[in-house]
Amino acid sequence: MIFVTVTNQWWQKAVVYQVYPRSFQDSNGDGIGDLPGITSRLDYIKQLGADVIWLNPIYRSPGVDNGYDISDYYDINPEFGTMADFETLLANAHQRGLKIMMDIVVNHSSNQNKWFTESAKSKDNPYSDYYIWRDPVDGHAPNNWGGFFGGSVWEYVESRQQYYMHSFAVEQPDLNWENPKLRQAVYDMMNFWVDKGVDGFRLDVINLISKPTSFADGQPNNGEPFADVGDIIANGPRLSEYLQEMHQQVFAGHDLITVGETPSATVADAKQSAGLTTNELNMVFEFEHMGLDGNPAPELGKWNDQPVKLVDLKQSLTKWQTGLHGSAWNSLYWNNHDQPRIVSRFGNDTAKYREVSAKMLATLLHGLQGTPYVYEGEELGMTSAHFKQLSDYQDLESLNAYHHFVDDEQRVTADTMLTYLAKMSRDNARTPMQWNTSAQAGFTTGQPWLQVNPNYTTINAAQATADNASTFAYYQQLIKLRHTVPVITTGDYQLLDADDDAVYAYLRTDGPTKLLVIANFTDQTQTRHYDALADGAKRLIGNYEDDAADTLRPYEAKMYLMEK
Repeated sequence: MIFVTVTNQWWQKAVVYQVYPRSFQDSNGDGIGDLPGITSRLDYIKQLGADVIWLNPIYRSPGVDNGYDISDYYDINPEFGTMADFETLLANAHQRGLKIMMDIVVNHSSNQNKWFTESAKSKDNPYSDYYIWRDPVDGHAPNNWGGFFGGSVWEYVESRQQYYMHSFAVEQPDLNWENPKLRQAVYDMMNFWVDKGVDGFRLDVINLISKPTSFADGQPNNGEPFADVGDIIANGPRLSEYLQEMHQQVFAGHDLITVGETPSATVADAKQSAGLTTNELNMVFEFEHMGLDGNPAPELGKWNDQPVKLVDLKQSLTKWQTGLHGSAWNSLYWNNHDQPRIVSRFGNDTAKYREVSAKMLATLLHGLQGTPYVYEGEELGMTSAHFKQLSDYQDLESLNAYHHFVDDEQRVTADTMLTYLAKMSRDNARTPMQWNTSAQAGFTTGQPWLQVNPNYTTINAAQATADNASTFAYYQQLIKLRHTVPVITTGDYQLLDADDDAVYAYLRTDGPTKLLVIANFTDQTQTRHYDALADGAKRLIGNYEDDAADTLRPYEAKMYLMEK
């Protein structure tokens, strides 16, 4: 193994703040967040201490999958504003020392993209091979692959008398990366944004772009009619080749931050895709720790209402910390636009424990090696919405799952599925940002596209930024430590007491310097002693005002620095 120094890249000490534009700040009263709204809140992000803003897709889109179906890669979604609005946002961010990372989707496009509308016309036009087309087999779909959103991945088009592949919604046809002209068109488009001055890319489901050489049937699970396409196409045979080509064509010569979303990736996959010397991506998002609270019944996937087991969480995070150290780079996250709010999921969102458990989870994550990502509202301890009825939801995945498991398969009752949605739906992350106590939480003067969580009167940015003991203030401290304490970036990782099902403790070490992180995941007082806690240890941060030595109060977390 090649072991390299990991402290010489700016993005290794950076903290990324994720903005879901639709839900961040509306400037014109139409109920939808927009680019001028984001620009108006840049000082808030700067106050937090973040270095990079990751924008979820802002391109022109029909909105079938909330912008992850792009109809024009070179234009801005009119709901969010204009190209001039984007340029203003970019310039204002740069003036504040904030970088902008664009979210790009190049596994698939919208079926309204010119590339696809042309491709669908015939087999002999310039765009004919920009997508994955296959002939019928015995009058039916080419194989039994099933998509991420349910149903077959194949859709028939009469004009070509062929099927096209869509791993996600039928309106999201997969691009054909085997075609060098398509790849060059993608690189040209990415360079358009680099030339505008963007500082990096988050690449959606990027490890799905290289499809298998064979389109043979897969093995369905648990009596399902379709084989899971994710298991079949992830980390395909030419993925590394394509990413290295992308690096050469787009990233090389620019000091960019790049992160790939990589469902089903293993540590070995990440060592290649995010290797410190492989010339592919800076880091990847893995999902193992986000799947630990899935349903014990495999056919129900993530839909469940049970808590994560701490021992399982330790095992997963430890595998990635030790597996990538010295050879690749971790991305660190609890929340994003696809995950329910972490304080409701792994913490305790009751009034008594919400803030202390939010701070505990933050301490644990921000002490690890990697680049931390903070999702809008996470720094406030925003909670999941816990919607009560199906009509409250807008997320395509949630609605499809309900109809599939309740109406079609009758695997669960309507009440049970609503309980699962309240716990796991992506809409839990997408409720509007809670700015203040005014109507609609200060997000909009109109009717918001998705209802505001009613707890905004007690959880909001105005109150948090005025309170030195708030979750926001705590995140400020953690980010400052990331910037100023080298062992957080450089140190190796050692899990302590792997079988402890109540407390998560780990040690980071770089030469004579050690960092000890301790987190109580329960609402009970625990007593623990750690030999690693040497005399003269300095408590860098903790979510209780005082330090009770070996006593850990409910959801208590603390971080100690030991230097010889």
